[in-house]
Amino acid sequence: MSILETLKTNHNQMPEKYKKIPTEEMENRVRQIKEKFGSRLFIPGHHYQKDEVIQFADAAGDSLQLAQISAENTECEYIVFCGVHFMAETADILTTDKQKVILPDMRAGCSMADMADIDQTERSWQVFQETFGDTVIPLTYVNSTAAIKAFVGKNGGATVTSSNAKEMLEWAFTQKERILFLPDQHLGRNTAFDLGVPLEQMAVWNPHTDSFEFEGKIDDIRVILWKGHCSVHENFTVANVEQIRLDEPDMNILVHPECSREVVALSDFAGSTKYIIDMIESASIGSKWAIGTEMNLVKRLIDNHPDKHIVSLNPYMCPCLTMNRINLPHLLWTLEELDSNHVINQITVDRTITRLATLALERMLQKS
Repeated sequence: MSILETLKTNHNQMPEKYKKIPTEEMENRVRQIKEKFGSRLFIPGHHYQKDEVIQFADAAGDSLQLAQISAENTECEYIVFCGVHFMAETADILTTDKQKVILPDMRAGCSMADMADIDQTERSWQVFQETFGDTVIPLTYVNSTAAIKAFVGKNGGATVTSSNAKEMLEWAFTQKERILFLPDQHLGRNTAFDLGVPLEQMAVWNPHTDSFEFEGKIDDIRVILWKGHCSVHENFTVANVEQIRLDEPDMNILVHPECSREVVALSDFAGSTKYIIDMIESASIGSKWAIGTEMNLVKRLIDNHPDKHIVSLNPYMCPCLTMNRINLPHLLWTLEELDSNHVINQITVDRTITRLATLALERMLQKS
């Protein structure tokens, strides 16, 4: 079920009273409920969450990592996932039927994941089959809906993360001549380029016009890039890089591979969220860093590493709006409903979709 379908069938909205509770009182009430539930409650928090939420996370990490940790935590009955919709879906796919996955605010979606609609994808797949025959294997970034993961699993493909994308593309090229990469064109392009695939052999597929954005010969296409992107990372620009180089030429530029090819090419380092965190943690005292990723994480890195000079690559960058939907009032509301034996905003994935999506996830885990 897509987030839009879920919203249509879910009418739970946080009562206004939660917006008026003092922060200290909310924090105390969250702590009390966590203590009461003990091991029955598990709160995973994505790195991009606000500090007001991440302080209560039992584990912090990337989306797949948190879903895996949730699945390993067999004692917990309730998983209150502080992230976005596709992350909670992945957690539901990997956990048991006895565990309930809850998203504190159903509006916490992901614009990138929503850019790959299953109806568009299936229609486009028919075009690819007619154009290229049985020479295309689909890969999807884990930042995608359960339905897209299931589509990929059904058609012999696998999921990828920003950490293992290179390894998974290498594997995919041993399976078929061409790759369809969903839904983030930038991660697909940057990874394929690093593997030696020329930009001239990559084509963007526009699902809205059902056409390739490509000037070469169709037969030369090796990587089909779905026309999707992260609204946060696409806002880091070449101009941002050039300004840093001008103002502070000794500053390291470290970006996420969801940034555009042009930005990645001009940066000093590019890698996953974990890569970014590890890079800063191991950096020398006094080193300078301009980081191109989500602002909540950048601010946390600044706070946690006062011995280093860290700034956002884009000084006007805002935090991810959908990640910010999960806040302290929504977390408290969710937990108090649980405390009253009322499960709200539960995320459930259809069994058939779960089975096929699991195939895609398992293929990745076997190869990486």
